[in-house]
Amino acid sequence: MFGFSTARLKMVDGQVRTNDVTDRRVLDAMLTVPREAFVPADRQALAYLDLDLDVSEGAAKRFLIKPQLTGKLLQAAEIGEGDNVLVVGCATGYLAALTAKLAGQVTATECDSALAAKAKAALNLANVTCKAAACADGDPSAAPYDVIILNGATEVTPEALLGQLKEGGRLVGVSAESRPPRAIIVTHTHGEFGHRALFDAAAPVLPGLERAAAFVF
Repeated sequence: MFGFSTARLKMVDGQVRTNDVTDRRVLDAMLTVPREAFVPADRQALAYLDLDLDVSEGAAKRFLIKPQLTGKLLQAAEIGEGDNVLVVGCATGYLAALTAKLAGQVTATECDSALAAKAKAALNLANVTCKAAACADGDPSAAPYDVIILNGATEVTPEALLGQLKEGGRLVGVSAESRPPRAIIVTHTHGEFGHRALFDAAAPVLPGLERAAAFVF
């Protein structure tokens, strides 16, 4: 029976590196941040599996997205050591903890107030601020951001979030506005937003970023 540290190494070697994540800073972060610390005790045995891990404790489903997708999004974001980063829909805080290893300052938002409190307690890092807030709202008080990362997918264009990007900033996440869903990067340049698909990807849709239900007679 191997422990969590061995499982963490196997996750990075078997799921992350094999999906073209080569950024040493991202790999080191994923090797050092204990994913099991952000998972309810009764699900810690699942912490390093290749799945979107349900960490919900209330009615709304909340997830840590797959490790390989987490690594690929962090690599695509190209986070600098002095960057100001927003993590949207942080759930229990794992993605925010990884981001804190790469960035200067991190703001993490979570729509479930109980989970936000758990994330705040689990993170306890000098360069991370965790707040309960709707995913679609972001946190204007700490904007503008160099990078915004979605811990999940969006079925709509997140206008309020894009408005919090600084000139030269970028948003990364999964767009499920069309099929198949794809990881995207949106860059803010000269007052315009450029969208680029990165690779096919799927992730749970973040609350508040769902497509409006179609009216049916």
